[in-house]
Amino acid sequence: MGTEISLSDVRGLIGMETGLSDWITVDQTMIDAFAGATDDHQFIHVDPERAAAESPFGGTIAHGFLTLSLLSAMNYNCLPKVREQTMGINYGFDRVRFMTPVKSGARVRGRFLLSDARFRGGGMLMTTYDVTIEIENEKKPALTAKWITIIQFDPKDRPEDA
Repeated sequence: MGTEISLSDVRGLIGMETGLSDWITVDQTMIDAFAGATDDHQFIHVDPERAAAESPFGGTIAHGFLTLSLLSAMNYNCLPKVREQTMGINYGFDRVRFMTPVKSGARVRGRFLLSDARFRGGGMLMTTYDVTIEIENEKKPALTAKWITIIQFDPKDRPEDA
């Protein structure tokens, strides 16, 4: 995917994979920082020895919400930039499913398929992505979801055929 596209090009990408991010390593330092930020210190996330002894995972795993939050970095890494965009807004998620735990030290990446794009009002384009976070060397993904975002732009830049 190119690094920049026009607002008038977005709807032509519906049904296409529009991005595949670089791999991100989810290490214990990242997991511990997320635990501190969210006050979620469950042992399966922050205590490697206990998690190895008492959990079915063989060690610590990332919080599901940490994995989900990495989509922002993945988005910036791989999706084409819309030339006319003045701001991006996270509208929310539908059907988030945590499929496979991400073990500490694993690498993950995001796969983005544009499933819908609709103009709303004078200066907004609502986009829906089918997103998958893959785990390196795992058959099942870490998560799948529908991610809804809004591309905000100056109304004067709205394509005439929209």
